[in-house]
Amino acid sequence: MKAFRNFKIIKYLNPGWYFNLMPENGISFSAGCFNSGMMKLPDEYETIVFPDSRYETKTAIDLDAGFQAWNRGVMLTAENIPAEKLQHKEKISVRDEYVFIRKYYKWHRVYYYLIKNMLSFHNPVKEISAFFATRNIEKTELIKPHLKYDKYKEFESQLVKSNPKVSVIIPTLNRYKYLNDVLKDLEKQDHKNFEVIIADQTDNPDKEFYKKFKLEIRVIYQKEKGQWLARNEAAGMCTGDYFLLFDDDSRIEKDWITEHLKGLDFFKADISAGVSLSAVGDKIPENYSFFRWADQFDSGNAMVKRKVFETIGLFDRQFDKMRMGDGEFGLRAYLSGFKSISHPYAKRIHLKVSTGGLRQMGSWDAFRPKNFFSPRPVPSVLYLYRKYYPADFVSNALIIGMLPSLIPYKWKGKKYLYPLGALLAIFILPVLLIQLMLSWKRSSEMLEEGDKIECL
Repeated sequence: MKAFRNFKIIKYLNPGWYFNLMPENGISFSAGCFNSGMMKLPDEYETIVFPDSRYETKTAIDLDAGFQAWNRGVMLTAENIPAEKLQHKEKISVRDEYVFIRKYYKWHRVYYYLIKNMLSFHNPVKEISAFFATRNIEKTELIKPHLKYDKYKEFESQLVKSNPKVSVIIPTLNRYKYLNDVLKDLEKQDHKNFEVIIADQTDNPDKEFYKKFKLEIRVIYQKEKGQWLARNEAAGMCTGDYFLLFDDDSRIEKDWITEHLKGLDFFKADISAGVSLSAVGDKIPENYSFFRWADQFDSGNAMVKRKVFETIGLFDRQFDKMRMGDGEFGLRAYLSGFKSISHPYAKRIHLKVSTGGLRQMGSWDAFRPKNFFSPRPVPSVLYLYRKYYPADFVSNALIIGMLPSLIPYKWKGKKYLYPLGALLAIFILPVLLIQLMLSWKRSSEMLEEGDKIECL
């Protein structure tokens, strides 16, 4: 898989970002493909994107402008321009790399970049000279100002007016208490033309439970457990042209379905990735507050056009009982040229309850296995990275994922504790290497076996 030329720090700190990779047909806009010689930012974006003359190379100026545009909600596309032609030929200077890092990252990231390059036997004179030459550059706010899309609020969606059939897919496992609230919220939706397909993997299913709701509900009872098994089988039963993926521990407002449809229509998108406001873990990211290209796919809150599944297939069942199956689907859709928006108004509150669901089948997150002597990361994580990303991206993903994972999940958002993770790693290095070896071996077996992607 080919990667866009980009600033190295993005590869180091965000190696799993979809937009590091070239889509197959070059449709989706990437920060790494902006080339002022072939693409022009519309005049109305002059107050959003500011070319920076402090760079030495034109490539760095373009990449910085593209990075600003992407992160500030400018949703351009590179249609009819092959991705290869958008690639920058000019090499970015060492000094330009440090200008970029100092503009958009905190001081400790600058030192991380310097140390990593020194340990990688880069020219120490060039690295140290660039480090000191850029020391007076102050950090710039990356997502402010951002594009507000004021016309969206007054937009009268013809798609919403056409009242399309929507299929809501909900997998559930031992969570009737929370599913009860989910279905009550669905009863209150102002868009009424929808069905609910539930894949119930509860140990002792209560078949009477569903009869009290005034909804068009169909239930699949599954003895085998697996989150992608559940969604795939439910998808096969859907009769709507819009599939709305939902979790059983969520709360939503009455305009949730309407907002997803309106967003797809306004941006002529294929996927509406609604934001998930987590009740546990990290704080809510600021970029959840405005429209932008989606760089993740959350199977707990996303509307997908039927044609996406028909084109790229369903979810890869290699990820059952593991992590990042939704991330793989989102990446696959991006690489196939489908447009996905991050939708701030189609939001849900994700309760992240500690019982039932994936908490019962697997781990809390990709790099935190429940058992200390289990593979780290979860093997499906390495399966995803090794399948799609270049080798150096994989190694960077392991470095930035393994160390913070030593901090307990409940303190995940407290980044000031991360240095403690690095210190702890020194003391338990043999254990970490064993965990990594187990994960690598299992992911190799998964890659050799191949994907398990069924057709719709």
